[in-house]
Amino acid sequence: MFDRRILIASTAAFGALAAFRWLGFGSANASPDKAAQKFEVEKSDAEWKKQLTAEQYSILRKEGTERPNASPLNKEKRKGIFACAGCDLPLFASETKFESGTGWPSFYQPLENAVGESKDSTFGMARTEVHCRRCGGHLGHVFEDGPKPTGLRYCMNGFAMTFKPASSSAS
Repeated sequence: MFDRRILIASTAAFGALAAFRWLGFGSANASPDKAAQKFEVEKSDAEWKKQLTAEQYSILRKEGTERPNASPLNKEKRKGIFACAGCDLPLFASETKFESGTGWPSFYQPLENAVGESKDSTFGMARTEVHCRRCGGHLGHVFEDGPKPTGLRYCMNGFAMTFKPASSSAS
């Protein structure tokens, strides 16, 4: 009986922690190296709130995380470019997207000079946060469990990006 209570309490605590993170709370621990950076595109908090949807603002500006499988970009299969929803910088080519089974759009490589990285120790986890090089918007995290040729998995929030299909004007 005692073990059952510990299991239930532990499960509830983990669930609350996960919900807390998905709703964008507790993520204001921007790493000092990112916080000290200057970005090409800088706006006031009010300007970002006016430009972005509530979900985009939570993710890009407050380092929140969307629920798994929430973004339509997770299922996007067309050729094209995934760009930052904050400043429109091209980030990933569709050719580098793969199905990771995580519920978030995953890529094995960003476009050249598209992203920056910072240390993220939120909730005691050591991870590498990925942000837009131009506006500093939080995109997601990179892990070393991806496919060849890089072995990396850029696990991105779909709501932090937009998709631009490749032009179909071929002759």
